[in-house]
Amino acid sequence: MRRLGPLREEYDRVARLATLAAGTSADNERKMRLESYVLAARLEQVAAAATARLQRMSSGRYTLVHSDDRAGRGRSGLGLHVVDAWTGRERDTATLSGGETFFASLALALGLADVVTDEAGGVRLDTLFIDEGFGSLDEQTLDEVLDVLDSLRERDRSVGIVSHVPDLRRRIHAQLEVVKGRSGSVVRQRGQ
Repeated sequence: MRRLGPLREEYDRVARLATLAAGTSADNERKMRLESYVLAARLEQVAAAATARLQRMSSGRYTLVHSDDRAGRGRSGLGLHVVDAWTGRERDTATLSGGETFFASLALALGLADVVTDEAGGVRLDTLFIDEGFGSLDEQTLDEVLDVLDSLRERDRSVGIVSHVPDLRRRIHAQLEVVKGRSGSVVRQRGQ
């Protein structure tokens, strides 16, 4: 028993740490796994970086915030909410309209690129491709989103847009157009 006592204490300490890290311990109030806790900290950084662009795209209406609300099986950790300046309330991002969801997703992608760039010691992600979603935006929001994308181009980033929206064809001068035909598709360069 004397020899087993220290081993039992060591086991108890390791078992407490293991259940705490797994999010199953009574001491872990949020029921959050260690991995989720680390990712949540990173998500807070991405949300903060995304908010700068999201506020521009939404005319100052929306801010993204990390949420620790409990989700399935009582766990918490990797949620996002939007703070609506018009109502002063925080709400789930699932309540955004299609166009709002598009530019919130775009802002998150740009925020993630900023965080990765900062983390990688300044190694930049120079090219971004956006596939569709522009058709869900009203004219004013489309202008605000394109202004944000133009500001990226001004900082020597390349932005590729895949879209069928006629308004974009008029606003974006350098284009690659895919024309389908019986014998296959052909790519044509238009504009500069």
